Amino acid sequence: MVTAVSHLYQHDPCRVLFPRPALGDPPTAVLLMTSGGLAGGDRIEIELNVGADAAAVVTSQAAEKVYRSLGPATETSVTAAIAAGGWLEWLPQETILFDGARLRRSSAFDVAPGGRLLAADMFVFGRLARGERFRRGSLIDRWCVRRDGKLRWIDACMLDGDLPGLFTDPTALGGAEALATIVLAGDAAADFLLTARDAIADAGCRAGATLVNGLLLARLLGPAAVVRTATALAIGCLREAAAGLPRRLPRVWYN
Repeated sequence: MVTAVSHLYQHDPCRVLFPRPALGDPPTAVLLMTSGGLAGGDRIEIELNVGADAAAVVTSQAAEKVYRSLGPATETSVTAAIAAGGWLEWLPQETILFDGARLRRSSAFDVAPGGRLLAADMFVFGRLARGERFRRGSLIDRWCVRRDGKLRWIDACMLDGDLPGLFTDPTALGGAEALATIVLAGDAAADFLLTARDAIADAGCRAGATLVNGLLLARLLGPAAVVRTATALAIGCLREAAAGLPRRLPRVWYN
């Protein structure tokens, strides 16, 4: 069975490219922001539907940049439904929060019986190469995963107010430059907990993996380059173990 696009609607500044996938990979969709980044007041909505027994990888062409806001928040939302037998990899590259950025993001996934999801997301707190840190602004990041029509996991992260204090507090972000989340959902997701833990065991940052209502969840917190490398390794190990796919990420991650 071959996966193909059945319906596509796109509007500036968000475009979708369909490069030839690497050998052994499912069809790949690459999201592109023609504006180069997102500003305060911008609103992006992405809706994905993976049909029965279809498989797809959705990623982004480059890191997403959220610029300093003069007041209003940037809002982005992703909703995805995976039908029975479907496989979706939601693997955007990292989101860079400029100092003064205000971002509200929601990610909601509905996985049918027999469907599977591998999703990951990563935030980088500032333009680190320029010596800039995310110390003003706000971030609200919400996750929601349903399986078999039932709510299995809901989570929210909010950074607001005294950001310098949050970033220096050892019980909070503890000096971290980046935060990554990985979710694996499916009938056998719990079988791959040791795979995830082995992949992040020597990550070089604060990292952990656990099970919640049959979902496999992993979080990584620490230096940006270390978190990105460890996240990529964990994704590769999980896609190989759970779906028999090559132990690698979409090629755009390495450009």
